[in-house]
This record gives sequence, C-alpha cells and structure tokens, in this order.
Amino acid sequence: MKKLALPLAFLAVILSMSSLCYLKSSSELVYVDVNKLLDGYKRTKLVKAQFEEKAKTLNANVDSLMTDWQKELKTYEKERSKMSKKELELKQQLLGNKQQQINNYQQAIQKQIQEEDKKSTQTVINDINDYIKEYGKANNHKIIFGASGGGNIMYADDATDLTQEVLNGLNAEFEGQ
Repeated sequence: MKKLALPLAFLAVILSMSSLCYLKSSSELVYVDVNKLLDGYKRTKLVKAQFEEKAKTLNANVDSLMTDWQKELKTYEKERSKMSKKELELKQQLLGNKQQQINNYQQAIQKQIQEEDKKSTQTVINDINDYIKEYGKANNHKIIFGASGGGNIMYADDATDLTQEVLNGLNAEFEGQ
C-alpha cells in the first residue's frame, strides 16, 4: 500500500502543476475590443472635437472664397451686356483663373484635413497601444489581442475580455487620476 501511495501522490502533484500551468497560460491570452476602446476613450472625444473645429475653420475659408467668386460671377452676368468683347474675354479669363485657384486651394485644404485627421487618430491609437503595453507587462499577460470586428478574433470567452478594465484605466490615466 505504501508503495502505491508514493507514485499516486507524485502523479497528483504532477497533474496539479500541469493543470495550474495550463490555466495560467490560458489566462495569459486575453483581448480588448479596439472599437470600444476608441469610442470610450475620453481623449478620443476631445481630439475629435478639436479636429472638427479646425476642419470647420478651414472649410469656412473655402466657403468664403466661393461666395466671393459667386458674387463676382453674378455681377459679371449682370454687366456683361455693357462690356466690350475684349473686356468680356478678360473678365472670363479672370473668373476662370480665380475659380481654378479656389479649386486648387480647396483640394489642398481637403488634403490638409485628411492629414490632420490621420495624425489626431494616430495620437489616440498610440496612447491606447502604449497603455495596453504597460498594462500587459504589469498584469503578466503574454499576449493581448485586439479585436476590431474584422474577423481576427471570431470567438473568445468573456472572461478573457479586458476591454472595460483597460478603458477604465486608460481614462483614469488621461484624467490624471
């Protein structure tokens, strides 16, 4: 009987340790919902509001130029019957050049707006990535996956979803708590 007890105890210890290692390793694989983080992060709202204000100002400049050009066009249409052929050609060329300049300016503004949007979004993403990296190290996670609804994580147990915990910590850090 004593001969059997020692191998059984040894087997029980090995089974306990292997199941503990399995449970520990499986809990090291966790994920966060990237879309929820972006939507719930308070800095995202602040950066988005700042971006929208800047875009609104830039678009207002374009709108103002377009309004001025349209006024000039209406004035031209009213007065063109009184103009000589040379004046008509000159005014048409002037209006055409001005319209082309406004179009070029508008394209440049749209490009600037897109770049600003990309830059502000990247700032928020960098914040989230930096926080998750530190969070993972502090909580001994080997891998933190990012689910974005695009199919990279098709199923995960709710116990492995750290989204709300990470979001709470991210917002607390942003607010300086």
